[in-house]
Amino acid sequence: MISRRNLIRGTILATASTAVLSACGLGGTSSSSGKGGDAGKPTAFTIYTARDKALAESVVADFEKANPNWEGMATILTLGAQEALERVRAEKANPQGDIWWGGTRQQLSAAAADGVLAPAPQDIIDAVPEESRDKDGLWIGEMKLAELFMINTDVMSKDKAPKDWDDLLGADMKDNLIIRDVEASGTMRSIYCAMIDRADPKAPEAGYEWLKKLDANTKAYAANPTDLYQRLSRQEAPLSLWNLQDIMLQHYGDFSMLDAVVPESGAPMLIDGLAKIKDGPGSAGADKFISFLMSEGEQKKLAEEQYQIPTVELSDEPKWLAELGLKEMEVDWDRVAENESDWIGYWAQNIKGKG
Repeated sequence: MISRRNLIRGTILATASTAVLSACGLGGTSSSSGKGGDAGKPTAFTIYTARDKALAESVVADFEKANPNWEGMATILTLGAQEALERVRAEKANPQGDIWWGGTRQQLSAAAADGVLAPAPQDIIDAVPEESRDKDGLWIGEMKLAELFMINTDVMSKDKAPKDWDDLLGADMKDNLIIRDVEASGTMRSIYCAMIDRADPKAPEAGYEWLKKLDANTKAYAANPTDLYQRLSRQEAPLSLWNLQDIMLQHYGDFSMLDAVVPESGAPMLIDGLAKIKDGPGSAGADKFISFLMSEGEQKKLAEEQYQIPTVELSDEPKWLAELGLKEMEVDWDRVAENESDWIGYWAQNIKGKG
């Protein structure tokens, strides 16, 4: 049986997902974990997450400490955000997960439109600002993710790093970038779409030209975040594009040489959120975990220790955030949500690897 500590990364074919989960003990339902569940009784539940491995484990540990009778009930499966969306869609007729934790506004909105999400607990919906959630609470924003430059400071000092987005396109940046595979990554899809929106708010062609120049300077595309960190740490290239939280977690974790550089003109700030999966087998567990995760105490801890910028209001802003001097880039996220699939599809077919 899959342990909640044994995180699974990678895409499982939709046609085989039910069989795989059944073989792992997650495919069936029982009287204690059937659809809906008993709100007063601990029930097993499954979290599909694109969040950092150590962070996800830490939050589950906090949840169990606060709710000892729920110990051992959570199973974590780690997927890319886009992979999570595709999996939830594929399992619509027979849901296997209960929570999708870690996805962009665009991805979560698409899932809501597909009818695969259920409302979060009402008190949590009410606590999240309207601009950071679905109007019906079918997804809620947990935090704001700033999209920045990530550098290996053993190779490229901060004063030598690109100062702004257009600096990435210079001839001196040739083969200096390693980029996380864009199609499977919510972070990268959002960055690339933000660059298209930034280039011309009315048409994508100028943005495509910008991405062609970026591709020409990109040495390789990493298969997953761990591959990205390892390639940068091995000095295959000194520079990438990534989100602030994960950069900080790596800097104070296994990859201390990695650090963040804030673009002068501003950073896209996207909503990273979570949702309850409709008709999931562990509905009661989903409600319980979401309520704990979004509580002020846990969000304050995540802000201070895990470098999150929460959507819920905290009594005090973390010191590290106040010192960073973040400037938000203006992005039409509604336009991005409407066009993301087409834009990224065009990039994959006509730009990736052509430089």
